[in-house]
Amino acid sequence: MAPKLKAIIAAVTELEWGYLWVVLMGIGGWVVIGYVSIFLEEFYARLIRGGKNLKKRYGKWGIVTGATDGIGFAFCEELAKKGLNVLLVSRTESKLKDSRDALVAKFPNLEFDYLVIDFSKFGKSSVSKVTNKIEGLDVGVLINNVGASYNFARYFHELTDDKVEELITLNVDSTTWMTKAVLPGMINNKRGAIVNISSAAGMTTSPLLAQYGAAKSYIAMFTKALHEELKDFNIHVQCQAPMFVTTKLAKLRKTSLTVPSAAGYAKYAVAAIGYEVFCSPYWSHAPYLWLLMNLPESWSSMMTKMFHMDIRKRGMKKEAAASKSE
Repeated sequence: MAPKLKAIIAAVTELEWGYLWVVLMGIGGWVVIGYVSIFLEEFYARLIRGGKNLKKRYGKWGIVTGATDGIGFAFCEELAKKGLNVLLVSRTESKLKDSRDALVAKFPNLEFDYLVIDFSKFGKSSVSKVTNKIEGLDVGVLINNVGASYNFARYFHELTDDKVEELITLNVDSTTWMTKAVLPGMINNKRGAIVNISSAAGMTTSPLLAQYGAAKSYIAMFTKALHEELKDFNIHVQCQAPMFVTTKLAKLRKTSLTVPSAAGYAKYAVAAIGYEVFCSPYWSHAPYLWLLMNLPESWSSMMTKMFHMDIRKRGMKKEAAASKSE
């Protein structure tokens, strides 16, 4: 091959590699910019951005299901801090009265009422009970908080039939029918906000929490589609996916950097109302959930299964010890 031809081929090859390097650097830079942008958006949303004026924007009343304990009661307090009257909905009247009285004492200038609903038996026939109670109320915010999980992580075939039914009724039926009950009023007023509480387990593959994860995944998909349906009516529908919070449901008592108290979580959760359609509102939950959702599914499901297997092992030991002591 002539020396001149060799030189031309070498120059062309070097030029092609140069272009390839520029393209690769451009793609890498674009990816990095995307990740940095996501980080900055989340940082702003969770730690800087203020909450909306819920009373002015949506209405005078808020409704919270599962309102007597944990996150539910904390939601009631946060809505009251925003100036909303609150209707507490749960199944035990004595707890509802105590919770209402505590709120009245703390917020004497607001109104608080309650409605006894057994969500383990909630369905189409219960909707009229809700609609009758809220008739005449300017309902601006509904928080579908009530739900149920496993006693501890376990295989689906180990669940009792009653538990399987409970997981469907408390997680899926309650959110669906409560939403159906409040929508006519919100549509008529052309304003409103609905917050459906999902879970990190519904966003990623969750072995040993299969049915709970599936139920919470329903909540997420229901929310996203419903938001698109209702945004023309000025109704904002949001799915919140918390991770661990110190509640009876999670069976956690100690707070940490990644495990807030119910009040700590509710503060961030209420501040997020009316913004994203899907979010994990607590500041330290958001990046961790984002990582889980962006890992290869085989990795995230393997990690989750290992974590849940350990929980199952400890839960089985406690269950065996409790049965022996009876």
